[in-house]
Amino acid sequence: MRMVDIIHNKRSGQALTDDEIKFFIEGYTKGDIPDYQAAAFMMAIYFQGMNSQETAVLTKAMADSGETIDLSGIKGHKVDKHSTGGVGDKVTFIVGPLVASAGVPVAKMSGRGLGHTGGTIDKLEAIDGLEIEMSKERFVEIVNTHKLAVAGQTGNLAPADKKLYALRDVTATVEAVPLIAGSIMSKKLASGADSIVLDVKTGSGAFMKTMEDSEALAKEMVAIGNNLGRKTIAIISDMNQPLGFEVGNANEIKEAVDILKGAKVDDLRTLSLEIASHMTVLAGAFSHYDEARTALEANLENGRAFEAFRRFIIAQGGDAGMIDDTSKLPQAKFHLDIKAEEEGFVAEIDAESIGTAAMYLGAGRATKEDAINHAVGITLKKKIGDPVQKGDVLVTLHADTESPENAVQKVRQAYRFSPEPINRPQLIHKVIGD
Repeated sequence: MRMVDIIHNKRSGQALTDDEIKFFIEGYTKGDIPDYQAAAFMMAIYFQGMNSQETAVLTKAMADSGETIDLSGIKGHKVDKHSTGGVGDKVTFIVGPLVASAGVPVAKMSGRGLGHTGGTIDKLEAIDGLEIEMSKERFVEIVNTHKLAVAGQTGNLAPADKKLYALRDVTATVEAVPLIAGSIMSKKLASGADSIVLDVKTGSGAFMKTMEDSEALAKEMVAIGNNLGRKTIAIISDMNQPLGFEVGNANEIKEAVDILKGAKVDDLRTLSLEIASHMTVLAGAFSHYDEARTALEANLENGRAFEAFRRFIIAQGGDAGMIDDTSKLPQAKFHLDIKAEEEGFVAEIDAESIGTAAMYLGAGRATKEDAINHAVGITLKKKIGDPVQKGDVLVTLHADTESPENAVQKVRQAYRFSPEPINRPQLIHKVIGD
């Protein structure tokens, strides 16, 4: 088998055989296939696409290219969730405890962030003492005992994906849907979950900016999961403005804790309940969505979800006092209000610009080597549809410098106003694979 023939076949629009796809993944992972042939192959896929069988085989080959995590020691049906990423997305910190409060095990492997804010692991490290590196045995023990554990991803999880992602980033092939779907799902498969719920973001702060592209990606990932024996559901949710009111690290933990203690932050609470309800139904804890939703809403009100989060924090060595009293979380030195210079209604908030402003403050990384400042961040005071008078506070910046001009400018660029009332955006657009 020759790589040049495989490139030619895909360039000509042919469906590749399972063996051809496996040959490419194995050869590229080992270094036997050079970058220039892999780049040509990625471009052929970009233009010609892949059918569902090809994409499933590609994903499975990437998942099998390195270590796979055996979670057979965990009792019960293990359900994972994955978000394609957005601004202010702290849903994991609510969904994990919610699902655990229903007796369903959540064994979550998460990564660090590169961009506007930290990843799941970075945000959790705002809590003193919390350990995210642990042995597999300890991880399994925590999940079996407390139904929830979150650990850092192993360095050898889907190494083929790491190599291909770096190459796609410099060859203008990042947007190829089969490659995006394969990249995401290969890591989910390698992580050992029995079922998967995907939160596919759409809008200005999402990787997929249009509903059409988001739906195509969601359908592709659901097909991969189901073809490979993992029951998979995708929820397409709105990211045309940040989720909730907090963007950062410690302040996002605080907002998640507030929800777990019963706060009514509509979009964040609604999306978390939506994802958790589907997860618990897939796991067999409830027979249908409405039953799950009712039970999980009750667990937010009666404190069971917060107690599940608290037990998880203690089990992984974290200081539970910081979530009992969130004022003990890291705090920025300066708090700067950005006020409206006109009146009207908030018509748009460019989520990506808000995220970039948070990165300028130090809440995220511009490069992999950058350190995260857990204390800094952004609090939104006005969201789409809200009425605004001149002088009203739109946003509060939490900074460690007195005059964060770049962040201020970026926030001002994010807001657009209308003289007429504006409808609030629909949060959940579609559920695929239910």
